[in-house]
Amino acid sequence: FCGEGAAAAALCFSYGHSDDRFWLALTVFFVLCPSVLVQLTLIFVHRDLSRDRPLVLLMHLLQLGPLI
Repeated sequence: FCGEGAAAAALCFSYGHSDDRFWLALTVFFVLCPSVLVQLTLIFVHRDLSRDRPLVLLMHLLQLGPLI
């Protein structure tokens, strides 16, 4: 998960410097869309296992839910 995020960030940085906005937008979309879906799924899983843990919710909001 962290490696994929780092590789996407490096790729976006490269696209930003070369002013290739189309590929930058596609890269951001294909990184964020699955990540948001995974976070929503993990929120429901963690809600079922434990109740009202603010740290877990904060980690999900920061897109770091799979690390928990």
